[in-house]
Amino acid sequence: MDIQLKRGLLDVCVLAAIKNEESYGYQIIKDMKPYVEVSESTLYPILRRLEAQELLTVRTIEYSGRLRKYYHITHLGLKRLEEFKDEWKEVISIYNFVTKGENSNE
Repeated sequence: MDIQLKRGLLDVCVLAAIKNEESYGYQIIKDMKPYVEVSESTLYPILRRLEAQELLTVRTIEYSGRLRKYYHITHLGLKRLEEFKDEWKEVISIYNFVTKGENSNE
């Protein structure tokens, strides 16, 4: 898969993982695992990038004697998810065009 396409898809997957409630890194990985494998070394740069783009915010809380970062989606992050849904309709249309006739008995 094209690296830029995959990068964009992972960005929206992370946003989708936190759209209903804030979460922390390990939990985000667990929530995404049934759909897409992502490692810590991949996730944390994504989280930093999304924070820099103001698509999520971060707050740090002490948990069991350690600091844990919790990520919360912003209004811009929710807007990005909606934009992705609209963009994906176009991708499906392109896919249908590319695969047109492959399953027919012509």
